[in-house]
Amino acid sequence: MPTSDVRVSPLPTAGSVIARRALAIGAGALVMTLAARAALPIPGTPVPVTLQDLAALVLGGALGAVAGPGGVLLYLALGAAGLPVFAAGGGPAYLLGPTGGYLLAFPLAAWVTARWAGPGFARSVLAALAGLALIHAGGVSWLALQTGSTEAALRIGSLPFLATGAVKVALAGGLIALLRPRLRPGL
Repeated sequence: MPTSDVRVSPLPTAGSVIARRALAIGAGALVMTLAARAALPIPGTPVPVTLQDLAALVLGGALGAVAGPGGVLLYLALGAAGLPVFAAGGGPAYLLGPTGGYLLAFPLAAWVTARWAGPGFARSVLAALAGLALIHAGGVSWLALQTGSTEAALRIGSLPFLATGAVKVALAGGLIALLRPRLRPGL
């Protein structure tokens, strides 16, 4: 009987899927921590430019609606527990500070980006744009509560970040389009 060179790979077991997701979630929290370290203070605003929003969008789009937001949530839990994973430290009080609204919007943004991202650059860019809009909405809303002024919140929490946001959306779209087909099948 002739032999064939075709090999059938076994179906992934529930345990292997859980293990891969756990690894992806842990890696996602690490990526978020490293992205927070790339912080640039902006004069006139208590909100620095960081790579956290970019990381949250890419994690969601590339890892999917479970592992992407899961990594962001683990990152937030580590920071809330007091580990210095945020741009300037950690602890529960940090989540109540001026950047708390952005931080708390990251998991939802990752989830929306995961749900909307699809094959190709254009769809990934649109998903990243929707995610970044949610991050800005969360951050500006929180700042408006703290300052008592929506105008001031927009002036210090969104307008200074529009140009870098546009670059991040394009970069996120490209990274998602590149990474999603490689990472999502196993998650």
